[in-house]
Amino acid sequence: MGQVYDDFIFIGPTGTRKTLRLLVDTGSTFSWIREESLHELGLNAQLDWKFTTIENVTITRKIGEIVIEYAGVPRTTVVVFALPSDAEVLGLHALEGLCLEVDPTNRRLKKTDAVLALAT
Repeated sequence: MGQVYDDFIFIGPTGTRKTLRLLVDTGSTFSWIREESLHELGLNAQLDWKFTTIENVTITRKIGEIVIEYAGVPRTTVVVFALPSDAEVLGLHALEGLCLEVDPTNRRLKKTDAVLALAT
């Protein structure tokens, strides 16, 4: 399929903004951003969370919530306070929150008209 990268704006609690170019990783639930960048934005971790890596190792990282903006659309999303050895990626939670999907043919993001739901 190839890799898809794009630019996203993260907005801290005081309005500080930072643009990051991230790999879009539909296999990651949350977005992973260097804790240094999140601290620069004024974000404090809210709690510890356990994750299982692709090597089947359980690790613990801090998480928080932040505003992410793409194409002028802001949404709140969960971010993981990534260590320097962790990859920085945009995860599925942010992708779906922004109503985006990966276009594998053109290797870019595109708006989706609707997100999946179970309704009666």
